[in-house]
Amino acid sequence: MSTNQTNGVAGGPPPAPPRVSVGEFFRQVRQEANKVSWPSRKETLVTTGMVFAMSILAAVFFFLVDWVVSHAVKLVLGAGG
Repeated sequence: MSTNQTNGVAGGPPPAPPRVSVGEFFRQVRQEANKVSWPSRKETLVTTGMVFAMSILAAVFFFLVDWVVSHAVKLVLGAGG
């Protein structure tokens, strides 16, 4: 018979957590949401702007890499230039 490595009890999965009512669940969710450190509006706008800027920068970079590789392949294969 094998034993569980974490608590030494033989076989079986760990016991399921106790069931809670729907109202209790949402009360717990609200409590946990109040513990979260939410960003300020300014932090959110700056972060969003940085995401857009980096996305555009990545798109331009990959466009240029694709363009260079495409022209290099056409040159090597003699398909024009």
